[in-house]
Amino acid sequence: MATLQEFHEDFLQSILAESESRGLMKAQAFFETVCDDLITAGDLTSNYTQADYIKKGLEVSGFDYDDERKILTLLNHQFFQEEELQTLTKSLIDTKFNRLRTFFAKCCEGLFRNIEETSEAYSMAYGIYRYWEKKHLQKVRLMVLTDGKATRTLTDLPPLTSDGVIFEFRVIDIEYLHKIYESQSGSAGFEINVDLPCLKVNDEKNSYQSYLSVISGETLVQIYEDHGQKLFEQNVRTFLQFKGNVNKGLRNTIEFKPEMFFAYNNGITATAASIELDEKTGNLKKISNFQIVNGGQTTSAIYAAQKNSSLDVSGIAVQMKLSVVKKAEDQDDFISKVAEYANTQNKINNSDFFSNSPFHKDMKDYANRVYAPAIGGSQRRTHWFYERVRGEYLNSQAYLKPEPKKKFLLENPKSQVVDKTLLSKTENLWRQKPDVVSKGAQESFKKFAEEITAILEKDNLAITESFFKDSISKVILFRATERIVTKADWYDGGFRAQTVAYTISYLSALVDNNQLFLNFDLIWERQEVPEQLIEMLELISEQVYNKITHPPSGYANITQWTKNPMCWDSVKEIDIDFPELDKALFIDYQEKKYITKENKEIKAVDKGIDKQIFVISVGSDEWKKLLSYYSNYKGTKNLSSMQLDMLGKIAAGKIPVATEKQSKILYQIYIDAKKEGVDLVK
Repeated sequence: MATLQEFHEDFLQSILAESESRGLMKAQAFFETVCDDLITAGDLTSNYTQADYIKKGLEVSGFDYDDERKILTLLNHQFFQEEELQTLTKSLIDTKFNRLRTFFAKCCEGLFRNIEETSEAYSMAYGIYRYWEKKHLQKVRLMVLTDGKATRTLTDLPPLTSDGVIFEFRVIDIEYLHKIYESQSGSAGFEINVDLPCLKVNDEKNSYQSYLSVISGETLVQIYEDHGQKLFEQNVRTFLQFKGNVNKGLRNTIEFKPEMFFAYNNGITATAASIELDEKTGNLKKISNFQIVNGGQTTSAIYAAQKNSSLDVSGIAVQMKLSVVKKAEDQDDFISKVAEYANTQNKINNSDFFSNSPFHKDMKDYANRVYAPAIGGSQRRTHWFYERVRGEYLNSQAYLKPEPKKKFLLENPKSQVVDKTLLSKTENLWRQKPDVVSKGAQESFKKFAEEITAILEKDNLAITESFFKDSISKVILFRATERIVTKADWYDGGFRAQTVAYTISYLSALVDNNQLFLNFDLIWERQEVPEQLIEMLELISEQVYNKITHPPSGYANITQWTKNPMCWDSVKEIDIDFPELDKALFIDYQEKKYITKENKEIKAVDKGIDKQIFVISVGSDEWKKLLSYYSNYKGTKNLSSMQLDMLGKIAAGKIPVATEKQSKILYQIYIDAKKEGVDLVK
């Protein structure tokens, strides 16, 4: 695992790469990167919005509003961008916090009236005014982000109350960002202190330990109050509000029969990286990286009942099943299975388990195997690194010696790292969903997961090498569009993300309407966007910016307007007169169909070979164990006589090299047994 110093060096390189590839100021790239990490970690919600406002005595870079907990977060930052770790001084942090508090006070007085209505700052100031006016604020968090290192006294600042408002102060420094990285890499996480009775269920021989416990409604409310969405990072669903029958039932039980909650409710299922027990009482004392896998609705319902409806939850007892997974690398698979089998209260879609989708494996395989074309006279070919989990890129080089590490960085440059969130955004934009992307990374990724899952259910060969190359080309197109907007004479600094989103979707719709396909191979081969396409994007982006920043009457908040499907309808109406274009930029339907079919045939052959290699690599002891398992009818699905005969022959060594057809059958038997929980060596 990377040290703090190694993480800091990698982090700075990430910022520089982001800045260069997207045409952003370094401080802006820093702020956006950190906020993305905080959303992933659950410190910010999908409502987070970047909005700069700097005047004398006032300074803010963005805000976030947690609808459920009614918490407003105001953000500021201090980016040192120095190779050596810098120390954040008390005077500097006091200045940052004071400017945020002053900004909040001015917003409550009606600051929005003095701000240009077409700016992001107007939407922010007006929103804060409305939260204050309607008394929808239970807490205001002032948060300062920095690449420096703060002393413990600055990171643990006590809250204060002023004019009836509770203010919390948070410093997100490089050490905190390092902890997020460690948490997402499976080596660290947050801790909660509790005092809960517990019963240990199994012994130390198991790959995990289970405990049964009971947690009070008040304790659950306090834990959620302190940690929010961090508790549900690996949950398969988000709270559905009191809309379904299950949630109405929860509320009714809380309000009218709290003493029956334990009997009526299934409780919560949770996991932890580790726990501590009280030596005297045997109670649970500390839980590390506490994750509620099943029971997110129960938790949110109890919280909402107390906070929003002022219901008494002191009489509520919630049963809890807590599992401690010994190996961090097993946690994702364990959680996925627990969620799949335990979540029965509301329907779960396959897309909810997208983190374990074969999509990621396919993308990772192509990223490792496919070289990007060498450009600019370079003789060295490089890879595009696909990062499914935050920290994979850094982990891949953490234990390399100097020479192998140098080789790794040359072959996998920082500017060619693509994470699943960026990929989902660019794919959604080309699928003409700019309104969904404008709702934030969480909504965008959810929509992408649904669509890709549906595609894979119909065709498991859909993610081909051509798909991979096209996806990377869309990332290149996205970054080029960001640079175009940022550097444009007409751009005044607001709504860049929305302008980029609608520009790309407009281009996609334009190509569709002409019954053509964009020639992504051209972008892939050049590793840049052709000049004629740049000229098209310049024309489109200016028209799009003018359109979205002048919404119809009744939609004064531009940020909210761009999340509305009607905004996309209005943008599609833009009529642009383009000059004659190079036909090489596009390909027709028949050519695209042929390329797709050819790639699927290649993938089918590759998958057949992979299964043959897999079957050869399985030891005879494993095949014998499988034969014994299925021969004694322990499986949930009985094997046919042909399958049993084939299994018996390979277990006896009578099939030295399985054919492609035999490999396909044996591979599926092996995988099905693993899913049923058969303990196999591989």
